[in-house]
Amino acid sequence: MKHSYLALVIASVLSTAVLVGCDKNDDAAGEQAAQQQMPPAVVNVQTVTFETVPQVQTFSGRTAAYQTADVRPQVNGVIDEVLFREGSNVKKGQPLYRINTDNYASSVTSGQASVQQAEANYQTSLANNASAKAEMVSRQASLAQAQNDLQRLQGLVSIDAISKQQYDQAQTTVRTAQAAVQSAAAAVGQTQAGIESAKAGIQTAKSGLDASTLDLNRTIVRAPLTGRTDRSSVTAGTLVSAGQADPLVTISRLDPIYVDISQSSSELLKLRQQIADGSAQAGMNSVELVLEDGSVYPVRGKLALSEAKVDASTGAVTLRAIFPNSNNILLPGMYVTARLTQSVITNAALVPQSAVTRTPKSETQVYIVDENNKIQVRPVTINGTYDGQWVVTDGLKAGDKVVIIGGSKVKPEQEVVAKPLESANPAPSAKAVPNAKTPQQAAKTVDKKPAGNETSNAKSTEAAAN
Repeated sequence: MKHSYLALVIASVLSTAVLVGCDKNDDAAGEQAAQQQMPPAVVNVQTVTFETVPQVQTFSGRTAAYQTADVRPQVNGVIDEVLFREGSNVKKGQPLYRINTDNYASSVTSGQASVQQAEANYQTSLANNASAKAEMVSRQASLAQAQNDLQRLQGLVSIDAISKQQYDQAQTTVRTAQAAVQSAAAAVGQTQAGIESAKAGIQTAKSGLDASTLDLNRTIVRAPLTGRTDRSSVTAGTLVSAGQADPLVTISRLDPIYVDISQSSSELLKLRQQIADGSAQAGMNSVELVLEDGSVYPVRGKLALSEAKVDASTGAVTLRAIFPNSNNILLPGMYVTARLTQSVITNAALVPQSAVTRTPKSETQVYIVDENNKIQVRPVTINGTYDGQWVVTDGLKAGDKVVIIGGSKVKPEQEVVAKPLESANPAPSAKAVPNAKTPQQAAKTVDKKPAGNETSNAKSTEAAAN
């Protein structure tokens, strides 16, 4: 009985195994038949075209005043009055402080008196000079008369018509007249020197008066430029001195205003190499500004300068842009984000972010559909984004059909059905940039940071499409 029961169990097990094996064979055959009958997967593709794409790079920056002036007094004295409101806008030449004028007004009065005295001395010197000249003319006339008399007597003395004594007296008279003329000429010279001295006295007195007047005028401290004032460091009653270290107030000109941007020297070197080898062209000097709250500043600025040195501590180069600031929206010291089109890439392809995947080795690739409607893997080189799409600079050819939606459902060498992608926002064409060297100011931001979620983006896009 036991043997019969054991044989029955074995026979039952064998029959069950035979049935299971038959079922598996039937399932495999059915699956293969179903696969043969299943239609190819449908993917949405975009045909590759090449165009000129601006490289708009994003930098952090800080605003700085266009002009800054520390106001200090130029004379000593006590502040009588503060003539402006702290934090207000002032114009060039506007009075800011009034310093006590008592000492300086006295100096001006004394200077005016000195000028008057010097001018009176000058008039006296002129009168003395005129008198000396008249005296010299009189002496010259006397000399001429004496010389004439001597000539007449010289003929008479030779014939003994006059005595020798008379002739000697005539000679003495001539010599006396000559001495008188010489004395008169010396007097004229002295009076002329007095005139020059009086002139110098007038100039000295006027210079002293001008200095006193200038000091008096400097008791009103005026704004050296148009701008906005900071807090005043002094009040009425404060003693100030010329050339003091601490300014009375600081004035900053805010319209226009500077934005200082820092760019790493390595990025700048890469940009110049791209321009040198022809892979990129020089961009434009227009700058777009994003404020701290995320809003875009309504007016674009211009690049003003690029420093010719690298900061040894940061390895960065400072770029300076200038922006209009008529409404004083920008204040010195604000942190901002600047978007600058430094170059444009020629012959670049724009593909949606869902088309790009990243391998475990961080290599970027796309799927394309070949002429046999089969999936092929194509490694690509990415150079930032533009208008929300990847900028592909290498790895694609014109006319390639890049898989945009459906890439996660297929694998290489799989046969698919390719349908054109209908986009509500088509990628901008090359016509969007009329001049490769001066792209339009409406250029979008180029983010140079590598993306790490291309695959997730692709899946979310496909899920939305499905």
